[in-house]
This record gives sequence, structure tokens and C-alpha cells, in this order.
Amino acid sequence: MQRWRGLEATPADLGRTVVTIGMYDGVHRGHQSLIGTAVARAQAMRRPCLLLTFDPHPAEVVRPGSHPAILTALDRKAELVAELGVDAMCVLPFTPEFMRLPPETFTHTVLVEHLHAAQVVVGENFTYGHKAAGTVDTLTAEGRRFGFAVEGIPLANVDDDEVTISSTYIRACVAAGDMASAARALGRPHRVDGVVVRGDRRGRDLGYPTANVESPPFTAIPADGVYAGHLVIRDPRGGTARERLPAAISVGSNPTFQGSRRTVEAYVLDYAGDLYGEHVGVEFAERLRPMAAFPDVDALLEAMAQDVADTRRILGM
Repeated sequence: MQRWRGLEATPADLGRTVVTIGMYDGVHRGHQSLIGTAVARAQAMRRPCLLLTFDPHPAEVVRPGSHPAILTALDRKAELVAELGVDAMCVLPFTPEFMRLPPETFTHTVLVEHLHAAQVVVGENFTYGHKAAGTVDTLTAEGRRFGFAVEGIPLANVDDDEVTISSTYIRACVAAGDMASAARALGRPHRVDGVVVRGDRRGRDLGYPTANVESPPFTAIPADGVYAGHLVIRDPRGGTARERLPAAISVGSNPTFQGSRRTVEAYVLDYAGDLYGEHVGVEFAERLRPMAAFPDVDALLEAMAQDVADTRRILGM
């Protein structure tokens, strides 16, 4: 998949495209349906499918200090949309200047002049331009003027529920530690990506060496607690998974030892290798228990042994 940042970096030989637009944070089941439609339209027209997204999150520019928790960083998002058949991804810097573009200027400058849209596929609630004044209806009218078609896709619900699948809903599930609901909406386990860094090595001393995963700012971290899941060792060059290993995962500040820094640590079951410096993803399958402060090390070790046993049971080991 081709990928570039900024309109000025758009390949000169791009040709006409089918464009889908959005933050696509999480690339959840609703996103997957929308992107699937765009890919199908592109294949029928024999044109590339181009996904247009933004960085940073528009909320941070519109309301500074309100940056939401991020479900998928740009590299992970690119990996996921490529798997869905997207041919190219353009990342537009969302700046105060860009925020003030009138809808018609966005349409002409971005979609027509640079991305050469032949068709645009968006969610039915899509808005764009200054103060979100542009809607699917205005985009459709501008499409007739500039020579591209527009298709608005209905929003998806969680299974037979009335709850609409959205990044906001999934963030709430993650923040509550409800990994089963998050996974249903995502279509896969929620994952925290990062690099394994050196911690205080206390786990090693206790007989449970952990991979301390340092993630980017604003990452959506589940509620404090202990989880069953997996550690995915990634290829740092392409982001693809090299290994997927069962793990008991701790999220919190180690209250038994009066810790103050919140961390994500994964104890990989039946593994003796060195993970320092590895690019990894931590996948959360199920919450085992809340984080707790234990009266002594023996009580902590007893709980950790039970966590490992519960992880094996949940993962079918």
C-alpha cells in the first residue's frame, strides 16, 4: 500500500481514485464495512482505493486539551486498512488553518485538485469543512459540480443491539476494562502497541519477568487490572506480526510496592527470550481481576500464580 503525508506529497501518477474519508480510529467493524464498500467500488471501476485520514485527531485542534484516547496509531491503522484492500493512504495534517477551510474549498483543493476523486464513500453522518458545515448532501451537490459520485453508508450496530459501533463507544469499553464488548465492536481484541523498555525488574526477581511496554501518548489503555491476552512481536520495518505469544497482562501502578507510574506489563507464558527493544502489541482478551494492593509478597505471588492459571484456562492452554 502506498502511504504519504500531506497533499504536496501525492504521487503525480495517481490518476482518478475512489476516496473514503475519516479518522478510522480503531478500524472497527463499522469502518470495515465502509472501507469494504469503497474497495468494492474501486475494483469495479478499476481505480485505486484511497483512504484519507488526519493527524493529529481533529478534536485536539478544535478544542485543545481534549485529545481522545487513540485506539490505533497511524502505523497500525495503515496495517489494518491495507489488509482490507486499500491501495493508498494519505494522512493530512489537521492544523488550525486546515480547520478553517470552507467545505467547498476542501472539496476542490483536496478531493478534486490533489486526490482526483471519481467517487467518494463516507459514513452517512460525515461532516467536513469549517464548523463541520459540509454534509453528505452538500458533498453530493459538489460532486455533481466537479464530476464525482458520492455514497453515504449507514452506521453499523453491535450485533443485534441498538448501540451504534463507534470509536467513542469502544474507548468507553476499553476504559472500563470491558474487553469482550470492545472486541465485538472491533472485530478483534483491542491492542496496545509500543516498545519493550527496561522497568524496575521486580517481576524478574519474583519469578515472573515481564515485558514493560511503553506506548505512544494518548494510547487507549484499559482500566487498571490483570488481563489474559497475547503479546505480539512485530517486525519494526513493516509492522507485521512475527510471533503471537500467550500472556498474563498487568495494567496499573503496582500498588503493593507503592508505585506511582502507570504501566502495561506482559508476563509471557513459557517464554525465556529477551524482549528488550522489541516492537510489540499487547492484545487484551479478558479482564481477570481489578488491580489490588496485597499485604505482603507471598500474597502477591499467590495471586500471580492464580492469574497465570486463569490465563491458561481462558486461552485454552
